Amino acid sequence: MEYFNLNDGNRIPKVGFGTYKLKGASGVNAIKAALDVGYRLLDSAVNYENEGTVGEAIRKSSVKRSDIFVTSKLPGRHHDYKEAIDQIKESLFASGLDYFDMYLIHWPNPKHGAYVDAWQALIDAQRFGLVRSIGVSNFEPDHLRKIIAATSVVPAVNQVELHPYWSSRDVREFDDKHGIITEAWSPLRRGNEVFSEPIIKKLAEKYHKSPAQVILRWETQLNVVPIPKASSYVHQESNIDIFDFELTKEEIASICALDVLSARRFDPNEHEEM
Repeated sequence: MEYFNLNDGNRIPKVGFGTYKLKGASGVNAIKAALDVGYRLLDSAVNYENEGTVGEAIRKSSVKRSDIFVTSKLPGRHHDYKEAIDQIKESLFASGLDYFDMYLIHWPNPKHGAYVDAWQALIDAQRFGLVRSIGVSNFEPDHLRKIIAATSVVPAVNQVELHPYWSSRDVREFDDKHGIITEAWSPLRRGNEVFSEPIIKKLAEKYHKSPAQVILRWETQLNVVPIPKASSYVHQESNIDIFDFELTKEEIASICALDVLSARRFDPNEHEEM
């Protein structure tokens, strides 16, 4: 596994494993298999209702806890400062872990207007030793400016929707300028439509890789951490096998050119997730 350095002195794997909808015994088996394949970043959330599953998979794995980067996320209903602190502790109890490597605010919920309080809670949770790195998810530049101005603390990570049809250019540029690592949820757009794009197919043939591997490599070369989810061992193994080739700058730009505004699923300025 290769790593990016975070702005707080920690480091994060360049590819993560998404755990959304992975629950129960089958979820434990899928996550444990991902660790066996070589994934070292597990991405969960309170609203995924599977923090216990993630913790159990870690305990059943032969991989040392210290080698696994575990992320969870705070839901909008707990943006109040005290509720946020309590929820982080509850997440740890649910997972059976002593600490999280990363904890994120899941959505800014700007209409509710309490994400600065939530950010202060994460800052203090890091100080208390509950989490090692802190960040946000689905934050636009204006949301980021607000929490940085209020606390002087810059997030280590900003996880956003990002795939060939929505490369999140403005967010990436802001993140890069401020030393924030961008993560990509839905990095393959949850479907085969993008795999049929002529440029994706052409590059897959050129590098003898699958379309998914080309897309995931494109994201890592944008300094983005993709978080693909795969239940099957074959796809898990394939999605992580992306570090033996490199796209050119022109090829990276050609994939970015596929951007379509209507392809974005949620607008963080409007979407509220509690």
